Amino acid sequence: MRHPPRSVLLATAGALALVSGAVVPVVTAEGATPACTVEYAVTGQWDNGFQGSLKITNNQAATDSWKLTFDFAGGQKVTQGWNAKWLQSGTTVTAASESWNGTLGTGASTTAGFLASWSGTNAVPTAFKLNGTPCNTDTDPTTPPPTDPPPADGTAPALHVSGTQLVDSAGRTRRLLGVNRSGGEFMCVQGRGIWDGPVDDAAIKAIADWKANAVRIPLNEECWLGLSHIKPEYGGAHYINAVKDLVTHVEAHGLTPILDLHWTYGQYTGNSAGCSDVHASCQKPMPDMQYSPSFWSSVAGTFKDDKAAVFDLFNEPYPDRATSSTTDAWKCWRDGGTCPGISYEVAGMQDLVDSIRGAGARNVIMAGGLAYSNDLSQWLTYRPTDPAGDLAAAYHVYNFNTCANESCWNSTLAPVAAQVPLVAGEIGENTCSHGFVDQVMKWFDDHALSYLGWTWNTWDCSSGPSLITGYDGTPTAYGTGLRDHLRALNP
Repeated sequence: MRHPPRSVLLATAGALALVSGAVVPVVTAEGATPACTVEYAVTGQWDNGFQGSLKITNNQAATDSWKLTFDFAGGQKVTQGWNAKWLQSGTTVTAASESWNGTLGTGASTTAGFLASWSGTNAVPTAFKLNGTPCNTDTDPTTPPPTDPPPADGTAPALHVSGTQLVDSAGRTRRLLGVNRSGGEFMCVQGRGIWDGPVDDAAIKAIADWKANAVRIPLNEECWLGLSHIKPEYGGAHYINAVKDLVTHVEAHGLTPILDLHWTYGQYTGNSAGCSDVHASCQKPMPDMQYSPSFWSSVAGTFKDDKAAVFDLFNEPYPDRATSSTTDAWKCWRDGGTCPGISYEVAGMQDLVDSIRGAGARNVIMAGGLAYSNDLSQWLTYRPTDPAGDLAAAYHVYNFNTCANESCWNSTLAPVAAQVPLVAGEIGENTCSHGFVDQVMKWFDDHALSYLGWTWNTWDCSSGPSLITGYDGTPTAYGTGLRDHLRALNP
């Protein structure tokens, strides 16, 4: 769903959730000015992998290219990275500047990040060199505390796919019925926080009181990865820990968390463009190869021991708006690469599935189709291969969409639902009423399918479907329809 105008979001911004991260700051002796400083951070860690970031500050003469070298001492191996060309030979790691970030003036800083494997210990590097010059010569390095994986002992059930249903470990069917909790995709990139409104235990209890059993959580890849233009307090370890904390609250109330990659990197100015910004500040037609696979590798590594969490690959693909060829659009959707009408290199759904499974996660994966996830007409033909067999189809529907009637649902959704689980990750209408979603819920109930309303935020419902007027769960007229229906299903 496209979001209300920025002015609306500013008017409704609520409390911020900030948590500490595993960061090693540079501390120099009083009066000392090292030629360069490097701040090394472990922003996420799991049983056989971790995510790291580096902030590099040049205190020497300006340079138009840079190369940072350091040595791992604990058997770590870099597997992929961003904002630099990464190479590892033995224990020595080299991060060299890209063509677009090589200039580093006196006193200027840049950041880069990576994913790596580890075993035994994850010792922090103690010596860094920038263009051959030692950095942090007066630094007293310390070892960051490991970032623990989220607890998996809450009341939310571990899920997997069985035929056309999502089931728990005892084989009981679980329809995902709930709400979206928007905020994590836009607040951080706008420099205004992490969440839009409270996400504490009381706020999540209010969702559970509607008799929901699932919460979809939109995320921003640049904030998760802690890229340099994101305010540090809203990115990297702070952002990751805020997401983990929210997942913990959600699961503690028996709700299934659905982690959704919502806003991504890549400049797109073609048909139906949401913005011209290269950064992750709006919905793009497809995920990008530069950062999206790294995002999912990191998310998967963080939550792979928590099979209650579900992964939604990409919010609303629309490569069909960039090309007139339906075949090209579906190939782009699955395979990525160079896609007609899209200027950046695309990560296809197969690339993202591979990133998640490559990180060792067997969580359920959702994949939405074309036309902002409203078109599943060729989903079965082009669905990605999942070696774990835990793939579900994702679908979005609003009253203004093309496929928004029972005839279309019977012809395009029913065949998909006959082969795989089908989850309507977003349902809604822009009328401040619930006549349309009542029709949607009836059809999905009749077919024993899942759906989640957009959105649990206190925006003006005339500028976007908003379920509530207060985070205590007070519904809008539109939200009353979903609340009363969920309560009727589970009195």
